[in-house]
Amino acid sequence: MKILHVTPHLGGGVGKAHAALRGTLPAGAEQTFILLEAPRDRRHVDAIARSGARIVTAANLDHVADLARQADIVQFEFWNHPRLFECLARCAFPAMRSVFWSHISGLSPPLIPPGLMLEAMRFVFTTEASRYSASVALLSDAARARLAVINSGFGFVGGEKPRPARRDIPIIAYLGTVDFVKMHSGFFDVIDRLDGDVRVSVWGAADPAVRARARTMRHPECVTFHGHTADPAAALAAAEIFFYPLQPNHYGTAENALIEAMSLGLVPVVMDNAAERTIVRDGHSGFVARSIEQAAPLLQSLLSSPELRGRFSRNAADAVAQSRTPERSAQDFMILWLGMLSQAPRHCDFRSALGDSPADWFAATQRLPGVKWEILKAKDSLQASKGTLAHFESVFAGDASLARLRGT
Repeated sequence: MKILHVTPHLGGGVGKAHAALRGTLPAGAEQTFILLEAPRDRRHVDAIARSGARIVTAANLDHVADLARQADIVQFEFWNHPRLFECLARCAFPAMRSVFWSHISGLSPPLIPPGLMLEAMRFVFTTEASRYSASVALLSDAARARLAVINSGFGFVGGEKPRPARRDIPIIAYLGTVDFVKMHSGFFDVIDRLDGDVRVSVWGAADPAVRARARTMRHPECVTFHGHTADPAAALAAAEIFFYPLQPNHYGTAENALIEAMSLGLVPVVMDNAAERTIVRDGHSGFVARSIEQAAPLLQSLLSSPELRGRFSRNAADAVAQSRTPERSAQDFMILWLGMLSQAPRHCDFRSALGDSPADWFAATQRLPGVKWEILKAKDSLQASKGTLAHFESVFAGDASLARLRGT
């Protein structure tokens, strides 16, 4: 069975997921990954290649179409990347068995265009929460029957797991995107409300705005910024609590950092967001705070009770070991792929689902079909972080349709 994965790149969580999956798939699954842009971070690319998969960088869209003709199944690693939208709208794909694995939730912008779910033979989410998105609500029952959920976030596996140290003063850790685009802006307010000797370790490349906010705390000495780590297991080994409050409209799904922390026995405290609720069982494997104000007393109860930390720690590690493993996701994909082989390849009109121009493609991630586009102010979205209008503008420099989105 020949699987072609079409993906913008294999960095970050997508590459990490496939590197883990590759080692558990049977030999009969022959995988080729075609990258729509040259890789910048080769860690996962090289790991996937060493495990026997073929990695190629697309010369052009004809190259993608040619490889699709040779594949039994074409899987699109989906998120709101400009190059992927260009490929879907403009590549002359043959009749094929198509499946999407969505690495965005679609619960808030970036949205999943409902037309893609209609055109694809199968559409797979990485979180159960995506089933409740506005895009899914527009689908018929028949279309919803083609949806599935396969997890892409896994705990640490193999070898002796580092265990949290049992300390008189438990360390609270945060690891991940240290930027208020994802991290809740009330993070430091919560820490300031805690009583006693509080120690917080923040791991990740911190945005200047986050560091500036930390300096305004009543007790800034509580927080230590450690920067990026290539070894999250070692970084988290000394901590017992994982405080991971994210913005309500964040784009994450599998939340690798949260799952990895839980697999090590750290007790999570998260916000009442859809993706986190599918991972943390409130009052059993951690706490789900209904508001940022509620997070402080929940953290305080963990700091005050070694017994509670110990019970939740065991439950958190067990929950990940039972449900969020590469073996389970690999098995789910094999069942899905083998089931698709019995179906005839068919043509997919992705262009009709997305539109003709870069402006159409970006707008498809921001509003549902039929909803009027609101012109952005020129000062908005100027930072070219992934999937933003500025990102599309940097990829399709000088495109007139994108200029119209800003009213220029």
